[in-house]
Amino acid sequence: MPIGKSEGVLRIDAETAIILREAYHKIEALNRSDHHGLYDYVRAVACKLARVDTFYIGFLHGSNRVRYPYGYDSGKFDDPATHTYGPNGQTAWLLKHQQTYRFAYDSGMVLNAGVPCGDTSKQSADAVTVPLFRQNGQLLGMISMQSYQPDSYDDNAVRAFEWLAEMVARVVAREDEDRRALRLLPAGEDTPNVLTSDHVMEYLSNQIALLRMMAADAMDAGEMDAAVKERLAGVIRTAERTQSELIEMMLDVDEGPERRFISLTRAQQGVALLLVEGYDNDQLATELGVSPNTVKSHLSTILRKYELDSRAQVADDVRRYLAR
Repeated sequence: MPIGKSEGVLRIDAETAIILREAYHKIEALNRSDHHGLYDYVRAVACKLARVDTFYIGFLHGSNRVRYPYGYDSGKFDDPATHTYGPNGQTAWLLKHQQTYRFAYDSGMVLNAGVPCGDTSKQSADAVTVPLFRQNGQLLGMISMQSYQPDSYDDNAVRAFEWLAEMVARVVAREDEDRRALRLLPAGEDTPNVLTSDHVMEYLSNQIALLRMMAADAMDAGEMDAAVKERLAGVIRTAERTQSELIEMMLDVDEGPERRFISLTRAQQGVALLLVEGYDNDQLATELGVSPNTVKSHLSTILRKYELDSRAQVADDVRRYLAR
């Protein structure tokens, strides 16, 4: 159990309590779909509580990957990244211990066993990495606060970080549960479907188009230095080329997982999606409201259509489809 966490009041000082109360109301007021805004605000709150030189948020994906959509180091945005985690780093430690990791536990041995982030010429002298959990207790991801100064994080700061992590997990897990519920519905024309590579491509293309138009508007705004105008023109050319390349990249996407998934009936797709979550036959029957024999029949048909030998192989193939 995280320190200071019980059925009673969170043991933090008065100043920290004021900061977290304000954070609660602002997080509740944020647009649920604006994850970047959420992460940005949580980082700002963490910086009010203690010194934070490096901050990142990561989410588990698949069997051995962590995707990091948001990170900052020394006040600068760190490029989002995906890493495969090993047996000795923080992700493996969180999976094993199911609790907050602190630098003081092992003088940073676990922290330094993982993939370095931010300014790799420096080493963190203190760190707190808080797990994010789904409602069922499954590890969803983590938030890490790190400092180049030793002894930056006392128990009060750690308790506050854990509270902030719970707020983030609530927002993200709630959307995850919503998406999961939608996947179980019969898909009609107006029913939102699973996220596809086409959706991602359209989103990226639209965002790049917006940046291109902003650069064009800036060029038309009035007199400016010739060097600045040349750079803006370069931004526009790069945006145009990137939009074109995005479309062509779609031609190289492996269509096998998609072709196999859409060959299933809607009922079979519902079973296949739940296989990704690791459901056994009894759980499948309960979740779908069907008999165990119906589940067995669906599984037999799915394996035949996929030409695979195990449900684990089907789950891996469906993951590839969902990650297109």
